[in-house]
Amino acid sequence: MDGQDLALRSRHVWLKGELRPALVELRQGRITQVLDAEATPSADVPLLELGDLWVLPGMVDTQVHFREPGFPDKEDLESGSRAAVAGGMTAFLEMPNTKPLTVDEASLADKVARATKRCWCDFGFFMGATEDNARHLGQLELLPGCCGVKIFMGSSTGSLLLADDAGLRRALSHGISRVAVHAEDEDLLREAKAAFHLADHPRWHPRLRSEESAIRAVERLLLASEETERPVHVLHLSCAREMELLRALPHGVLGGRVTSELTPQHLLLSAPDCYETLGTRAQMNPPIRAEEHRRALWAAFTEGLITVLGSDHAPHTQAEKAGTYPAVPSGMPGTETLLPLMLDQVLRGELPLGLVVGALAEEPARIFGMTGKGRIAPGMRGDFTVVDPQVEWVVDENGLQSRCGWSPFHGRALRGRVSRTIVRGHVVYEKGHFHGPAIGRALDFTHQHSG
Repeated sequence: MDGQDLALRSRHVWLKGELRPALVELRQGRITQVLDAEATPSADVPLLELGDLWVLPGMVDTQVHFREPGFPDKEDLESGSRAAVAGGMTAFLEMPNTKPLTVDEASLADKVARATKRCWCDFGFFMGATEDNARHLGQLELLPGCCGVKIFMGSSTGSLLLADDAGLRRALSHGISRVAVHAEDEDLLREAKAAFHLADHPRWHPRLRSEESAIRAVERLLLASEETERPVHVLHLSCAREMELLRALPHGVLGGRVTSELTPQHLLLSAPDCYETLGTRAQMNPPIRAEEHRRALWAAFTEGLITVLGSDHAPHTQAEKAGTYPAVPSGMPGTETLLPLMLDQVLRGELPLGLVVGALAEEPARIFGMTGKGRIAPGMRGDFTVVDPQVEWVVDENGLQSRCGWSPFHGRALRGRVSRTIVRGHVVYEKGHFHGPAIGRALDFTHQHSG
């Protein structure tokens, strides 16, 4: 698996739900032994002494838009993956709204070829669902590098839109992998666009993309998932009433057939303040909403109702974001700050570490079927995110890796920082430095072997 031999020793290794002293040994990129910290490492294996640094399972960003092919001025696979590993990510799952769209075997193969040994970490690509390819999704999801299917229920790029229930059910009826869904109701979005056609400031964004559009779409999705028995993953939840829908699911459905995801921006920012201070930089879909919604999302996350965090890294150039609302494109970068923002909450006593490890390592591996990822145990891949909990720093957009060159969290003081990112035993990132060559390769997914 193109991995290296390595041993890591730390007083704080994440094992079975807690930080413990341990020595972890790898052969050819796979964990072979997890021993007491006092054990003697094998003589022929290089030893990395990490002292009081935290050794966590390799983190995964389950929702990124790295813009290649089609929009290299915003980002490409190399620069996006560089930002990911600087933020502690050992893998990413990338969305299909590039140019051309990722909707067939050729476009997927092109992405895999572009990413292989050019990305700094491992990867999977979503296959976009359209009216034209819906009946072929069961075959397309089995292709190398495909992590699953992505459905846009609300306005997106080109043909990446399944706006009606018939198209939604058709897509869900073909295949077995978990389907990631952007759930906003297209009819309500169009009505709002007509009603608020004079909106001239991003503070209008939560009304143009209303709470009702999210609620209706999630209701429709949950019904279609039940009828087709297809597992679904609801992306970037944004409002309180969505939490009520999740709580009302029958026992065993939530976390099984239905899973969901939050972004740090929906957890940490709220309207109207974010739009007054950040302007169009706070503009994303679905929108950042009022404080009551932020609090509801936070409560849902802390009680385990929502189990995955993703950045929805969607960079646009500074020139584009400096335009006039509503012509400005929605989206913001975030893969490099995803884990640091959550670590800061852990070190301030606002979140347990286990919740963050679960949301960025264990649950992504489980629900998307990433073989060998998510835990530190014999037989697992040698992917680790090493964190220094003592570092205090300030987010400086001028020092971040994303090509777009800005961050909505610029100037935010944080505690805890990624020290090293290790992929299959390779230390690819260390304290601001990248160790090449890039070794990224396609992840292996269980659905590719069970169809």
